[in-house]
Amino acid sequence: MKRSLKVLVFILTGIPFMVQAGGLMTNTNQSASYIRMPVLDAIIGPEGGYYNPAGLSFLQDGFYISVSNQTIAQKRTIQSTFPGMNRNEFEGTVSAPLFPTAYLTYKQGPLAFSVGVNPIGGGGSALFEEGLPSFEQQVAVLPAGLTDATINTTHYSMDTRFDAQSLFWGIQGTASYAFNDMVSAAVGLRYVTAKNTYDGYLNDIMINPDLRGHPQLGALGAIFSGGMTSAPEFFRTLSDLLQVQVNTLSGVATSLQPFLNGMSNATLSDAYQGGFLNEAQVAQISGGILQLNPQLDPSGMTLQQIHGFYQGAAASFQEQQSEMEALKHMTANKEVSVTQTGTSLTPIIGVNLRLSDRINLALKYEHKTPLTVKNNTDTDGTGLYPEGAETAQNLPAMLSVGGQFGLTDRLTLQTGIHYYFDKSADYGKALPNKELIDKNFWEAGLGMEYQISPMFLVSAGYLRTQTGVNDLYHSDMSHSLSTNTIGAGFKVQLNEMIALNLGGLYSQYIQHTKAFASSDLPTYSETYDRSNIVFAVGVDLKF
Repeated sequence: MKRSLKVLVFILTGIPFMVQAGGLMTNTNQSASYIRMPVLDAIIGPEGGYYNPAGLSFLQDGFYISVSNQTIAQKRTIQSTFPGMNRNEFEGTVSAPLFPTAYLTYKQGPLAFSVGVNPIGGGGSALFEEGLPSFEQQVAVLPAGLTDATINTTHYSMDTRFDAQSLFWGIQGTASYAFNDMVSAAVGLRYVTAKNTYDGYLNDIMINPDLRGHPQLGALGAIFSGGMTSAPEFFRTLSDLLQVQVNTLSGVATSLQPFLNGMSNATLSDAYQGGFLNEAQVAQISGGILQLNPQLDPSGMTLQQIHGFYQGAAASFQEQQSEMEALKHMTANKEVSVTQTGTSLTPIIGVNLRLSDRINLALKYEHKTPLTVKNNTDTDGTGLYPEGAETAQNLPAMLSVGGQFGLTDRLTLQTGIHYYFDKSADYGKALPNKELIDKNFWEAGLGMEYQISPMFLVSAGYLRTQTGVNDLYHSDMSHSLSTNTIGAGFKVQLNEMIALNLGGLYSQYIQHTKAFASSDLPTYSETYDRSNIVFAVGVDLKF
């Protein structure tokens, strides 16, 4: 075939998807309070078990419980201009109806101890019911490729689906100590357990080759006459036919081999007159040459030239047969069912500066999590997921800095910045980070709370995230987009012991278009876009 066809496999990646705010790998939406105001880096409250562990030392003495759940829905849209595809837009949904977090804190004197459980990465299920562009493209090139090879083909069809689930649970413990009324510090450790599940298939690939009137394959026109037929079966038929041709041509070349010693310059006429070939053999050899190349004159060719011609023709047909055999396997049904699991540890440190009753500053640093996941492969029709193979999926080191400012007795301002050290983390990509990541990922947020009454508090906030990856990182399976996020909600203090947090959050991702160009494929582009909505409810208890 004149057009090069790429190997038809799933292009699955080991990178889990994120369902909300955070860097390339990390979730920061770890409480209902965050959803109603997405900036809590200097908070002094039970949510501080995650956001500001050092600030727990400034809580009132007692035992605190903070639990919440988020319901997350994300829409992912990928548009592709790849020519010849049946569809140019692919839509996927990420669903996480349950996204729970829980923190328990005990504070006594200058000491505070906290335990937390949260989905530190992943946390949902991504479903593309019609696959992805990278699946479709590998089939979409078949009609044009076959037509270029003189086999008129105009349509294709297939059945495809991709479903991925990812969840990184974090179980953490921290200890905080207040050195005085102003300064406190915290140390902690998070145990991370990861599980990714990939299930997908690409089945029932069909094409409509029309061999009626084809100069070499016309005899198959009654079978392949322009109707939809199984692509593997079509390529199997051509492979078998070409193998017969290879055997025939090789047989002729082999039959001429004995005459090359001493008669290499003889013609077919010389061999006939000498009694070495009969009339039927001469006619068969001459007819084969004319059928394959009508411009040649067999009568003027030497036996050495004829032998070389048949050897070359056999080699050419063998190459075509090998390509048809490869296409038969490429277009066969392919399924993948893989689970990846791994565990690791994350050291955490924090500092809190309480400058006054109205000004609080906080810093937290989470070390890199050197996580590796291991394949547990049930089915792998692609050969990409060997049983027991390991892939790096680090969680990057992260620095957060925040400030809480009481502007009035009722109005409080919250600010925060998160910086993710992506360049020094191993995400299991084929290329090194220096070729994929230009700048580290960062987030910056601003929020405000207003105390309407001792019972009711309203809040709102804005968060900007800025990715630092370049086009080499982006694909339909793994891309990182900058976002603008707003969150709002309220807190109800039911009594001295019980508080209720309710919030909603919306993230609009900034779409990105990537251009693709290669020597064997047409130039095309893909545009990635997402939107995200979250609702959360949480309860804070104090004993």
